[in-house]
Amino acid sequence: MVGHGHNHKNAHSHEKKHVHVHDSSNIGIAFFLNLVFSIIEIVGGYFTNSVAILSDALHDLGDSFSLALAWYFQKLSKKKRDSEYSYGYRRFSLLGALINSVVLLIGSIFVIIESVNRLVSPENADAKGMFLLAVFGILINGAAMLKLRKNNSLNERTVSLHLMEDVLGWVAVLVASAVMLFVDIPILDPILSLGIACYILFNIYNNLRDTLRVILQGVPENIDAGELEKSLSNVEGIESVHDLHLWTMDGEYNISSVHIVVETGRNSSGITEIKNQVKQLMKQFNIQHSTVEIEQGEENCEYSDNCC
Repeated sequence: MVGHGHNHKNAHSHEKKHVHVHDSSNIGIAFFLNLVFSIIEIVGGYFTNSVAILSDALHDLGDSFSLALAWYFQKLSKKKRDSEYSYGYRRFSLLGALINSVVLLIGSIFVIIESVNRLVSPENADAKGMFLLAVFGILINGAAMLKLRKNNSLNERTVSLHLMEDVLGWVAVLVASAVMLFVDIPILDPILSLGIACYILFNIYNNLRDTLRVILQGVPENIDAGELEKSLSNVEGIESVHDLHLWTMDGEYNISSVHIVVETGRNSSGITEIKNQVKQLMKQFNIQHSTVEIEQGEENCEYSDNCC
């Protein structure tokens, strides 16, 4: 084995340059807004006799708990690497995403059950009170959702999904209450709640799929492994590429390791040049942390035919 291409100094400086630092205070704001408003919802839902508002209030209480966990995990994910976690704590944000997705799933199922019950046994609701609460709900949850609109981690995306669900829920309540101010259609409230719950379930599925893909160390969706291997093989001086691994810490910070076979007889400066070209190519493929193992043609690598 001729050399190991993991330049720690360069890797560290590159990490500092490209890692996107997320502001966990945005999740904190979402948590406090959600908690206060869920209390207002419980009172408002009771007096308006609206199943949409009451079910959303109970759902929001669960949201508050999961948002608090998301806030904690997002702050924890900023910690640098140590002797216990050599890659740092970035992956802890996935726990927040996973917990939030499960809470959303349970909450949506609860809304569906309550909505079906109200369809079977319709009840009149206070349309005027629902309308006023809906306007307030859209303003509060919409403001919180805007705070997170530019954040892209799976944890923050899940929190945004929570807030989007709340905004859509209140839009449905607004529409239903506006119609019921003029026409007596009590089943409109649960029908709209059912539609929103189904839409959120679809988004939960996508978010859980993405989260589990990261946890199971799947190839990042924004990287074409075949195209990367082809590009590496086209670098002058490289005979073959094998044992290529691609994974991501949190859906944004991508990592790779690869074995490169170079032409026999290359001197150290030639190998260094190839190694630098490989690392630059990795950056072009949105890979922030790469480890390159250089081998010469006559070497017998135990990973050349298959990998673990």
